[in-house]
Amino acid sequence: MFICPKCNCPLTTIKGPRGIFWQCSSCDGRSATIALLRRNIPADVINELWQSAQSGNFPRSCSCPACGNRMTEIPAGAEHGKQHLDVCTVCQFVWFDYGEYAALPSLPKTTTWEDTLPQEAREKIALMEVEAISKKYRGSHIEENEPDVWWQWIPAILGMPIERDTEGVRSIPWVTWLTAGLIILTSVFAFSNLPASIQKFGLIPAEVGRYGGLTLLTSFLIHGGVIHLVGNVYFLLIFGDNVEDWLGKWRFFLLLLCATLIGDLAHIWGNAHDTIPCIGASGGISGVIAFYALKFPRARLSFLIRFYWRFRWISLSAYKMFFFWVLIQFLGARNQLSGLSSVSSLAHLGGMSAGLIFWFVTKEE
Repeated sequence: MFICPKCNCPLTTIKGPRGIFWQCSSCDGRSATIALLRRNIPADVINELWQSAQSGNFPRSCSCPACGNRMTEIPAGAEHGKQHLDVCTVCQFVWFDYGEYAALPSLPKTTTWEDTLPQEAREKIALMEVEAISKKYRGSHIEENEPDVWWQWIPAILGMPIERDTEGVRSIPWVTWLTAGLIILTSVFAFSNLPASIQKFGLIPAEVGRYGGLTLLTSFLIHGGVIHLVGNVYFLLIFGDNVEDWLGKWRFFLLLLCATLIGDLAHIWGNAHDTIPCIGASGGISGVIAFYALKFPRARLSFLIRFYWRFRWISLSAYKMFFFWVLIQFLGARNQLSGLSSVSSLAHLGGMSAGLIFWFVTKEE
């Protein structure tokens, strides 16, 4: 079933003399394949549209009704000014908002061999073309998950996800960048005498009142090593910019603060008499991850997986990845409470709950 990228309604199959379209009964938008458009629209218009979509010079906007990947928004010539068409370079679908298809120049009607076939036969041919495109997409899905830029191979090799087909941000994510910079500067400074810094500024559940409770915040800034630091900063940067762009700077800062404090309280609840310091920004970042996955469920995350001596790319939606992540955190929390793990999964779950609350409060906006 194809889904309208604008209002999320199921599309209806429309069969006409020009071929098969998929139309939304709510917004009256429609979708068609490049193959069908070539039979109805002048070749120079379609060729320019397709080449522009593959150039990588245009933003990605709504999700493809067929495969769910982000489509490229292309300005296309029309009889009355410009139209902005959405093109999926994966499965070759084009989305038209209301009136956009009618505004494009059309070819004069000529009789082809397909026109001599019965209507039922023409419908079957069109559906077979769509199925062929779908099979091609499924067969090349792994290759499509490869990074767009070279530097994304670095976090992928380290086992971290890379973002795919996400919406561009509308403003500079100053809060995300400044928070990441503060974490890096504080942690690097603490590396000069890490054991003493952890003992002094880490969160100790049995001594939560130290410095007037200030360690609830200072523990967020300190990390136990380079890998710990790089991992947390990376997750903050790739998810934080989209969340900050949607929430706004003040609400994003409040989300980070609440997720950090609730994560700290969850850790204290599970380790009330513990004298081992807890450090790291992952509790606060868990709130950002939770909000991201619920607000942008169709955003895709790709992973580099090794199968013996060969590497393969796999891709999951943010929503599915979040589901697996939550399961892992609950298992980790059980091990933490049993004394089998030193990783504070309770802090992650606490921070996640703040993200859930913020999403629930703002989901109708």
